[in-house]
Amino acid sequence: MELAFYLSGLVAVLATVGVITGSNPVHAVVYLIVSLIAVALVFFALGAPFAGALEIIVYAGAIMVLFVFVVMMLNLGPDQDDEEAGWRHPRHWLGPSVLALVLLGVLFHLIAGGDMAKVIHGELLTARAVGLTLFGPWLMVVELAGLLLLGALVAASHVGRRSNPLRQRRRP
Repeated sequence: MELAFYLSGLVAVLATVGVITGSNPVHAVVYLIVSLIAVALVFFALGAPFAGALEIIVYAGAIMVLFVFVVMMLNLGPDQDDEEAGWRHPRHWLGPSVLALVLLGVLFHLIAGGDMAKVIHGELLTARAVGLTLFGPWLMVVELAGLLLLGALVAASHVGRRSNPLRQRRRP
């Protein structure tokens, strides 16, 4: 299990370096997905399968779909078709593919070795334990964070609906 922890951590660090140093937003998103999956495997190795599953479902799933959607919207038009043909060159997808294959190898090693039930140290973190912690001693903090997020949502809606004041000044 420790081998899985260290290899997954190494893949997460290398993929994050790929996110930071990448000049293309599409490649950065692919490296970020690999990094988030590696962090999920780190959570699994530490005995927190609930946190690992949430990492995959929420971050690597839902939020990355939004990032890819935004990157697709930023496509400027047909003049970039030649540039996109260069993006499909194998040297661009070789890095994320190798890192993903390392993670797949770690996962297969864990499944074949029967080490999936073992954890490094500590107790198993379940959804019930997270719920009891969040809505026990941290209830007020969770409620305040919810109110803060609601206020941010209302403010973003209000700012998005307001017309541009510079546009109003130009009109006679």
